[in-house]
Amino acid sequence: MPDRGGGPTGPRIRVGRPSRRARTLLMTLGVLAILAMAFIMFAGFWTDWLWFRSVDYSSVFTTTLWTKIGLFLVFGLLMAIAVGLNIWLAHRLRPPLSAMSLEQQSLDRYRMSLAPYKKWVLLAITTLVGLIAGASASGQWRTWLTYANGVPFGQKDPQFHLDVSFYAFDLPWYRFLLGFGFAATVLSLIAAALTHYLYGGLRITSPGARATGAATGHLSVLIGVFVSLKAVAYWLDRYGLAVKSSDFKATDNWTGLRYVDANAYLPAKTILFCIAAICAVLFFATLWRRTWQLPMIGFGLMVLSAILIGGLYPAIVQKFQVQPNEQAKEAPFIQKNIEATRDAYDIDDAQVDDYSGKSTTNDDAKLRASADDAASYRVMDPNVVSPAFQQLQQKRNYYQFPKTLDVDHYKDAAGKDQDTVIGLRELNLDGIPKRNWINDHFTYTHGYGAIAAKGTTTGKNPKGSPDFTESGLPTTGDLGPGTYEQRIYYGEKTEQYSIVGGPQKELDYEEDGEKTTSYKGNSGVSLSNALNRAAYAVEFSEPQILYSGAIGEGSRILYNRTPKERVEAVAPWLTIDGDAYPVVVNGRIQWVVDAYTTTNGYPYASRTTLGDTTADSLTTNQRAVVAQQNQVNYIRNSVKATVDAYDGTVKLYEWDTEDPVLKTWSKAFPGTVTPRADIPKELMDHLRYPQDLFKVQRELLTRYHVTNPAQFYSGSDAWQVPDDPTKKESGAVPPYYLSLKMPDQTAQKFSLTTTFTPKGRPDLGAFMAVDADATSEDYGKIRLLRVTSTVKGPGQVQSELNGNDDVAEFVRNLKGTDSDIEYGNLLTVPLEGGFLYIEPVYTRGGTQNYPLMRKVAASYGSKTVFENSLGEALNAVFGVTEPGTTQPPEEATRPPGNTTQPPATGDAALKKAIADAQKAYAEGEAALKKQDWSAYGRAQADLQDALQRAAAAQPKSGSANNAGNSGGTNRKSDAGSSG
Repeated sequence: MPDRGGGPTGPRIRVGRPSRRARTLLMTLGVLAILAMAFIMFAGFWTDWLWFRSVDYSSVFTTTLWTKIGLFLVFGLLMAIAVGLNIWLAHRLRPPLSAMSLEQQSLDRYRMSLAPYKKWVLLAITTLVGLIAGASASGQWRTWLTYANGVPFGQKDPQFHLDVSFYAFDLPWYRFLLGFGFAATVLSLIAAALTHYLYGGLRITSPGARATGAATGHLSVLIGVFVSLKAVAYWLDRYGLAVKSSDFKATDNWTGLRYVDANAYLPAKTILFCIAAICAVLFFATLWRRTWQLPMIGFGLMVLSAILIGGLYPAIVQKFQVQPNEQAKEAPFIQKNIEATRDAYDIDDAQVDDYSGKSTTNDDAKLRASADDAASYRVMDPNVVSPAFQQLQQKRNYYQFPKTLDVDHYKDAAGKDQDTVIGLRELNLDGIPKRNWINDHFTYTHGYGAIAAKGTTTGKNPKGSPDFTESGLPTTGDLGPGTYEQRIYYGEKTEQYSIVGGPQKELDYEEDGEKTTSYKGNSGVSLSNALNRAAYAVEFSEPQILYSGAIGEGSRILYNRTPKERVEAVAPWLTIDGDAYPVVVNGRIQWVVDAYTTTNGYPYASRTTLGDTTADSLTTNQRAVVAQQNQVNYIRNSVKATVDAYDGTVKLYEWDTEDPVLKTWSKAFPGTVTPRADIPKELMDHLRYPQDLFKVQRELLTRYHVTNPAQFYSGSDAWQVPDDPTKKESGAVPPYYLSLKMPDQTAQKFSLTTTFTPKGRPDLGAFMAVDADATSEDYGKIRLLRVTSTVKGPGQVQSELNGNDDVAEFVRNLKGTDSDIEYGNLLTVPLEGGFLYIEPVYTRGGTQNYPLMRKVAASYGSKTVFENSLGEALNAVFGVTEPGTTQPPEEATRPPGNTTQPPATGDAALKKAIADAQKAYAEGEAALKKQDWSAYGRAQADLQDALQRAAAAQPKSGSANNAGNSGGTNRKSDAGSSG
């Protein structure tokens, strides 16, 4: 045969065929490679199934899987049929003879080379587009399940009077169908046009008609389908205006119709729908007329109408009707947006009261007594004291505490609720003495014990440390000594897998010798058979799982061990709060995880980005946010989930019994959510209002506390969440859990609180608190105090404190000791018409490189004080001389000279007091150099006592110096209190 390449000819080289053995080897290697790839794919599926079965949520796995498979098959098949049918039809409608032209002669080569493989090419094309379309459709499983199981909201939008469920559940599915229709039509049009061109139905350079009648009819029908879909899109766009976001002066992320939408865009969409429908009919008519003239004219008119009616006309309305009198024109639509947004974020029942911010009484004694009842002032800041927990209760390097501890309330010895700071002693792999595969995954498998401390008092050893109510290893204390399971196999810091229950013993804890244990729980997946071991060896890329002798009868693998991971896995339709917190109930440690149902399809409700809204000064490096870029305009805390710290059991409890989104998902996944009535009472006592929901609501309330459209539009009463004044880095002040009494309450309630400042100003604009105790009748009730006078804001209070002389002296005394001052949470409490600020102050450094509470600052009205204890700070800020009832217990255990007994007088007593003061001062200086804070605190107490005795021992009349110290018997010496 001649050489078709046109190159020089030469001797032919015979290439020998591979030997039979080589072919067999290559074939075997190919089969093994295919089997290996198949097993890798199978391993992921198999391990997922085993995990869901191990947590008793296999129905979630199967429902999700079958939904994805169904969508993949249905829409993949539809796309393949649509494209394949149009290719087949274009081929069938090809002209019997091609025109004699260079264009057709060049195409003949492609047609001839393609002829033997036409069926295979058709199959390949349809399979490819079907796989792509099916994979895309399977990702819409949430959209389909909410559409198929949607429950009415019972509320209608104010424009079209359709139930909210239409926008939340139906409209997203219709839009997906529309998008799929557009994709199928465009791909079919492209495939059909290429086929017609290849086989001569379409001609670009050939003489004569550019298209055959059959090609014209075929393509015009496809274009008609496309225009019909465009008509449907115009119709759906009418409803889409109710959930459309746009820029608007009144507020960021405006959602819903405005004047121009209702009076220009809405009629424009209706007109364009009619024009598109007529244009589609003209394209379909080409089946009989065989001409493009009328449909192309119609298509041009549709495009022109879209520009003029859909673009230019609304711009004219906005420019000449709205802008000259925007506030009046937009007022009805602003009112709709306010009502929808307040309802969607569950802030419509927020109680807003005017509050002067100025004290209503001048009676210092009454203020001091009221301060005791107003709140349980938390001087243990959970965001600061974690290093103290770590230093005093870590016990071993392979344990750790979270950077931010949690606040809960437990009963004290007297049966009274006590605000408590709590953290779990979790496993820390980085602290293992020797890192290897056995130690990492078999020996060190769990943490041990819950550590708790009082939130309102400090400990004595060392002074200013947490006052632990549960401590030790194993722990003992108020949480139930020896009565709860202390091993922590599932926790926020437990991210590695562990293999337990087999022949390899685990380290339980080290205290008076090494204690070992073997896991007795039912969680995890059994590794007793070779298939499971092989699957997990692939899943975790660890071949030792397949052959290690440390794995045997009873071995189980634990993974997905953080509470957030487990809840997200069993309920992928929930949005998870960024902060899970531990509780000790019924002899177990349970992680409580707040979970939310959300949607971004609530008409007229403004949207917010959860990741931005839930960020504050702590989320940069201490705690997680709820979600990064999840935009929503409806949110409910519909589920309270628990994860057992020992066996990983996950339970989802219904919380919001009226939420239609939760009802929808409960229909889609029946049996996964336990009724609210089944929540154990002991657990109910520890459920609380979630922080991330509170932060979302407070952000919305910066604008939506205003219900008057004119005032809302002007923004004259807009607030902002202030930056945290206690942190150097910028970031919103975090909300604080605190037991307090609002002005309309008769007793303290466990609450979540925050402050607002007016937009662009530092003074206090409002105070917000929500009843956070799940057992309270008012749980979830939001109370807002709108400040009607000029009151110092948190930043101003912190600035005053930083400039306080006592603070300056305290900081100077710290210099040279390699210690730093660290401010705790700045708590704000309404009190007798005014606001009381309380802030614990810690020192950190030296030999004790963890924070110890040394001082308490207080501010009320124009007075700011800086004292040694909470009781002294309250006494000083109200000018009261007698001790307050809120003094920590250690304040009552002072040296004998600091009692209420009559002080000694006379020269001998004076000399003795002066000598004691000099001695105490010298001891304090020595302790300061050694950075022995316990000795320093004792020396300061002795110095203060000696100075008081010296002042009391002086004669009541005499020299000017004596007269100048005459106040020593009634008020603590400034020198003593500032050391």
